[in-house]
Amino acid sequence: MRAIALDEYGDADVMTLRELPDPPVGPDTVRIRVRAVGVNPVDHVIRAGYLQGAYPHHFPLIPGWDVAGVVDQVGAAVTRFGVGDEVMAYARKDSVQHGTYAELVSVAERAVAHKPAAMSFAEAGGLPLAGLTALQALGAAHVGPGDVVLVHAAAGGVGHLAVQIARAMGAARVFGTASPGNHDFLRGLGAEPVEYGDDLPKRLADLAGGDGRVDAAVDFHGGDALTQTPALIRHRVRHASVVDSAVREQGGRYVFVRPDGMELESLGALVTTGRLRVHVSRELPLAEAAEAHRLIEQGHVQGKIVLNVD
Repeated sequence: MRAIALDEYGDADVMTLRELPDPPVGPDTVRIRVRAVGVNPVDHVIRAGYLQGAYPHHFPLIPGWDVAGVVDQVGAAVTRFGVGDEVMAYARKDSVQHGTYAELVSVAERAVAHKPAAMSFAEAGGLPLAGLTALQALGAAHVGPGDVVLVHAAAGGVGHLAVQIARAMGAARVFGTASPGNHDFLRGLGAEPVEYGDDLPKRLADLAGGDGRVDAAVDFHGGDALTQTPALIRHRVRHASVVDSAVREQGGRYVFVRPDGMELESLGALVTTGRLRVHVSRELPLAEAAEAHRLIEQGHVQGKIVLNVD
């Protein structure tokens, strides 16, 4: 199979397109012929070698944890999928080597979900990691009907999904921090945009009214957002961050996204009913993975960047 791989850590140019052996199919494994791969910030973090202390890494290393495609082969114990099924998965494993920037990838059945017919492969490829991150963070913040919710970095890959999922959970109002150029985008998703900065508490108070505080907050930004947020919410325990585990010292929850096929199925159901859409801002061929990484590293990506695999 063709795959993007690297033999050393470094900048985007260490990744090359090459031929590598096809992945094996274990008893509880689904092998997917890849059609689209979501590109996430963690991908360039791995490429640069910054997660060596968290997972075993092995070269040649294929990056990528998001995938959408068609089932190519299934293991003998697989019961939910068959050859030809259109699927998507958050394909993180216990070690980093056999990622999704490839024509074929093997994924544990428990991490796989059916791709909704209403989604393109590009949209499905951009959903798993970001969608599950948003869903699990909102769950950690106990978001529910009638809540007023604050989403930091609301126009990004995770944030724009969190806005929509919060509304689907019954949130009465969703405020989203973003730069002014993204405010119309957020309004189109059902959020009330607010510009981030030192005067965020005042801006939020002007929008929210009352005591200016929200019921729950999810942080996909870090930095000052982590330190400012406790004063903006009514109960500190309803603050979840996926960026900085220091949130626990403030009484909140740190979330590291887990693969979960059933939760991914629930996100697919939201897509089918029109309550969730994945905004794909850019599609690139697999061979241009380095350019995709450069775009992600520059920041300010609206929604998702996706690699198409022909």
